[in-house]
Amino acid sequence: MQITPRVKAYIMLLGVALIWGIAGPVIKLTLVGIPPLLFITYRFGIATLVALPFLIPKLYNLKKNFWLLLLYGFLNSTATLGLLFWGTDKTTLLDMSLLSLFGPLLMVTLGAFFLKEHVTIKEKIGIAIAFLGSLIIALEPISHNGQGEQRLIGNLLIFGSLICGATSALLVKKLMRENIPPFFLVNFSFVVGFLTLLPFLLLFEPFSIWHLAFGIAPKYHLGVLYMALISGTLAYALDNLALKTIELSEAALFAYIHPAISAIAALVILGDKVTIQLGLGAAVAIFGVAIAEIKKKRYNT
Repeated sequence: MQITPRVKAYIMLLGVALIWGIAGPVIKLTLVGIPPLLFITYRFGIATLVALPFLIPKLYNLKKNFWLLLLYGFLNSTATLGLLFWGTDKTTLLDMSLLSLFGPLLMVTLGAFFLKEHVTIKEKIGIAIAFLGSLIIALEPISHNGQGEQRLIGNLLIFGSLICGATSALLVKKLMRENIPPFFLVNFSFVVGFLTLLPFLLLFEPFSIWHLAFGIAPKYHLGVLYMALISGTLAYALDNLALKTIELSEAALFAYIHPAISAIAALVILGDKVTIQLGLGAAVAIFGVAIAEIKKKRYNT
């Protein structure tokens, strides 16, 4: 039986969801031994070494979309992943996972505004409800009498990461319509991420490279390697390749899997606690997602 391009895209997105579901606890556990700026710069440095052999032969053909590529690279790497790492360092993995539930609906919203993808009335209602739930989750640390300030900052950084990630997904659609290969796009973005973050590392944490060489346990290096090569180069290439075949709104369905995996890991492995407000926010967000996605499934069929 021949596998259609759409089914291949579904398989790729399922693989990406599993990889990114594991990435949540990997980030949180690796941040125990490596500070955020060093972690993400190190990650992009490894990805850049892998990317250069594939990028150099194609650099001559970038004049037409150079500035759009730079914007995509900055949003996809420096902004999205930078905010994600700093946010995850300050908040809990459970908060990060629950907030990520709103990411796919944010992609749908931007797709409707900028790509004119169809969004029904019930989808709009679901998106609004899910946003309310995400807001309850993000602001939950305020109820801790001043003790949740760092978590609140982390949650806001995570939300900023979601906005940047959804915007970069729009740019991927546009750039791939210019016949730029998905693997090139993801590798280019990691090089941009490395080049934009390295100066800050050298300026604000100049001795961290010495720490990287001699002061970090091997298990933390393994965490960075997973994030650079598996969760980075491989997963983003598969994600971009799948987006070339199907709509953002359809791909968004698979993006609910990895927050669920990360949330389970947060409860089971890291022992994160569920407060009443956090549970309420999660319930509201999931209810909104259900309204939006159940209607979408009926519409697509």
